[in-house]
Amino acid sequence: MDALKIMTEGMIKEERPSVKVGDVVKVHVKIREGERERIQVFEGTVIANKGSGVSETFTVRRVSYGVGVERVFPVNSPNVAKVEVVRAGKVRRSKLYYLRDRVGKAAKVKELI
Repeated sequence: MDALKIMTEGMIKEERPSVKVGDVVKVHVKIREGERERIQVFEGTVIANKGSGVSETFTVRRVSYGVGVERVFPVNSPNVAKVEVVRAGKVRRSKLYYLRDRVGKAAKVKELI
């Protein structure tokens, strides 16, 4: 049990992003192309937080060229370089899966003032 605790302590980031469901975020992800490495920005609405500890993840959704795109990012991944909160959302649900069925302005989340 102690060995498991020691392993997980080293894997958890010290500066973890504090993203909440409903926030619009920019996630800076490291992409490897051959030997080169670049950073790609994925901007969208956080629709879910799952897990805890090392296996904690958050799901970000955006509509790109009329197609809904969702990506799941591990909070403690070394490939997630930075997470910026663009604006905070005002929601009353822990999961926003209902946004998948909405189109246009109906898929927007109110801003927290």
